[in-house]
Amino acid sequence: MLKRENKTDVIIVGAGPAGISCAITLARAGKEVILIERGLFAGSKNVFGGAIYTQATKEIFPNFETEAPIERRNIEHNFAILGEEDSTTITYRKNDNSSYSVIRAKFDRWAAEEAKKAGAYIVEETVVRELIKEKNQVIGVKTELEEYFADIVILADGVNSLLAKQIGLRKDIDTKDVALSVKEVIKLDNQIINQRFKLKDDEGAIVEIFGGPMLGMLGLGFMYTNTDSVTIGLGITLNELAENNYRPYEILEKLKQHPTIAPLIEGGTLKEYSAHLIPEGGYKKIPKLCDNGVMIIGDAAMLVNNLHWEGTNLAMISGKLAAQTAVEAIEKNDFSKKTLSGYEKKLKKSFILKDLKTYRELMDVMHSRKKAFLCYYMKKINAFFEMFTSVNGIPKKENYHKFIKSIFTDRKISELFKDIWAIVKLLWSILI
Repeated sequence: MLKRENKTDVIIVGAGPAGISCAITLARAGKEVILIERGLFAGSKNVFGGAIYTQATKEIFPNFETEAPIERRNIEHNFAILGEEDSTTITYRKNDNSSYSVIRAKFDRWAAEEAKKAGAYIVEETVVRELIKEKNQVIGVKTELEEYFADIVILADGVNSLLAKQIGLRKDIDTKDVALSVKEVIKLDNQIINQRFKLKDDEGAIVEIFGGPMLGMLGLGFMYTNTDSVTIGLGITLNELAENNYRPYEILEKLKQHPTIAPLIEGGTLKEYSAHLIPEGGYKKIPKLCDNGVMIIGDAAMLVNNLHWEGTNLAMISGKLAAQTAVEAIEKNDFSKKTLSGYEKKLKKSFILKDLKTYRELMDVMHSRKKAFLCYYMKKINAFFEMFTSVNGIPKKENYHKFIKSIFTDRKISELFKDIWAIVKLLWSILI
């Protein structure tokens, strides 16, 4: 397959959605590509919430709906605002196929096999220790066993991406820009899942969870239904965990015991526990995306839309765009930063950077007003519905007046104005 010993067109480090999508796009274009994965197999170390998105996945795997190991078709999206004991849940239901729940160990392994069929060469159980540079250009990688050389190296090695840091494309990540996500896969009978989530056999539900044991913290929870299991987890920024000496698995246990959540997983048995770092910095924290002979994709490039819970689709499309740029560079025999910057231009034209730029102020606002938006107002939402649904012999007008008055007595006027200004600032950045 190789032109000469250990020399190929492109080396990709990391066999997650970004790396596999990049590899299969290159292989289909007739280019020689080596995909290096540190895990036992593609997907063995990969963790995410639980959903892939149809539009992006079809761009890479047109027939995945009939060929890939998918779990359920997500027809319902729930937003659960948890108080200490109570909750408010908003449900949106749409009978379409815009996303599917999957188990990454199964899906990524299948995707890697598809890349192999297309002609990609996958090296597993191999750690890349450093990048090889010559005359200010990346020309290969050094693993624990040997060296591999290529015209282009593409980094898809996750949020830490020590390789990108090694060559100066990124700095140390601030702990507030990374979340630690922990999750459990809980085995439940298929029919019990259908009954509790009001689903049919092929239907799935997503639950986004706010508050509960995470009240006042920059953290969110999630649930996904699989064929015969439920995934439940949460993600909290590292600075929150460090400053408050929180252990994420303890917070997850509290979440599982909440009166709204506990009945959904009651009687289930633990099938899997995992933890993973997720980039949370957004648009302002995206590193340099390319240099001579190298590009960065997926989580390594901080390409996650945390408001919409989108990561796999951004990873897949960024991998595809980097591969297209690599094909152009190979055909021109030009692997300079100037040529590879075409990748960033493609990203800017795509939904990826457009969406991330739209929410460029989100994380700054949330960090500065987290106690307000992730605690005070969540409690107020539940308090409103408690008032609205109570039948206690008190005239409704009195209840309304009391509730409105509490907004101004429970929180300082100056803080209310700061909250309003933060919302205006955020909306301005989104709409303008």
